Amino acid sequence: MFNHSSKPHFFIIFVVIISLFAGALGGAGAVIWGASFLNLPSNQNSSIINNLRPSSVKIQEESATTSVVSKVSPSVVSIIISKDVAKLYNSTGPNTPFDGFFGQGSPFNFFFGNQIPQPAPRKVQQGKQTIGGGTGFVIDSAKGLILTNRHVVDDTEADYTVLTNDGKKYEAKVLIRDSGNDLAIVQIKDAKLPALEFGDSDKIQIGQTVIAIGNALGEYRNTVTKGVISGTARNVVAGDSQGSSESLEGVFQTDAAINPGNSGGPLVNLSGQVIGINTAVNREGQLIGFAIPSNEAKRLVDNYQKYGKVVRPYLGIRYVLVTSEMARANDLSVDYGALVVRGQNDNTLAVVPGSPADKAGLVENDIVLEADGKKISTEQSLVKILSRYKPGDTVKLKIYHKGENKDVTVKLGEFKE
Repeated sequence: MFNHSSKPHFFIIFVVIISLFAGALGGAGAVIWGASFLNLPSNQNSSIINNLRPSSVKIQEESATTSVVSKVSPSVVSIIISKDVAKLYNSTGPNTPFDGFFGQGSPFNFFFGNQIPQPAPRKVQQGKQTIGGGTGFVIDSAKGLILTNRHVVDDTEADYTVLTNDGKKYEAKVLIRDSGNDLAIVQIKDAKLPALEFGDSDKIQIGQTVIAIGNALGEYRNTVTKGVISGTARNVVAGDSQGSSESLEGVFQTDAAINPGNSGGPLVNLSGQVIGINTAVNREGQLIGFAIPSNEAKRLVDNYQKYGKVVRPYLGIRYVLVTSEMARANDLSVDYGALVVRGQNDNTLAVVPGSPADKAGLVENDIVLEADGKKISTEQSLVKILSRYKPGDTVKLKIYHKGENKDVTVKLGEFKE
């Protein structure tokens, strides 16, 4: 699982990596209160009040929830991670057990939810051992395609087994690991499990009821939790127990409990549509989880079905998002946009030589203010805007360059793994 930095707006992102990329009850109560003042016969007034009682609303929502869980569960699978114990021993040392997630001194507060730490063996053994677990869900019944998080299946030396809701096991083959987004596609054969439908994540509203289903703690498969969308367009940096970290842009925040092992599972609405892929949780908070919007996942699936690989546009800059606090601290002339900067060492250039950005004349310390006429902000980042384009497309950028605004047109390239 991944951990998160306390100031998410200051993390650095490669634009070459794009994929990128209680209310109901309260409302009912208010209506009931007002109904007592309607100028209606007492028996009709009573009928209206009875129809609007909170218990009726609660029963309807519970019925919808159980119906969705029944519909979705057969499509949700557990992904079991196993590895040769000797290799595991060599990578962790003879007396170094997994200490779970990052220690108290870690700079990350958010972590991915796939691996369930197991004690490292103190004696070299032979054979494979389960070292973790995650979740996935079927996106193509005929082809046996399953979507999950990349960090669930990131170990190229590990073996992966899919365990279905009815207890059957299938060997899984990893088809795609999307290095630009925390998503992956695996395949099983001859399972014929029902596929889930994607919903439109652009239409999600804060407060909307959602249901998460996943392989909690790598042990309790198809665990169901329920909550609401707590926030949208969150930017977090997540890390795992092996020291890796990754930026996640534009993710949903939810209070539906997401436990270790839930990673890659679906976050669904009350129509049973997938509107998010559960990805990370905040270990220091309570009921603060994050999910990748379904539209990002759908783009990956469409790419694979059309090209057989991940196809992403490539701009070729490194940037940080400008905030009002950053603008004041650095005396910038604008308080939004993407500031083109180099990495922490001089070898990590702000603009990749020969890239589309370089050919268009972008240089270090330029600020990209708009892309395709859309203002760049923490809610609508450059990555998110460009992820809607394909290699070869042209996009107009508004740039703040040496004290002046100017428009440039960039022909996007294709990112090569």
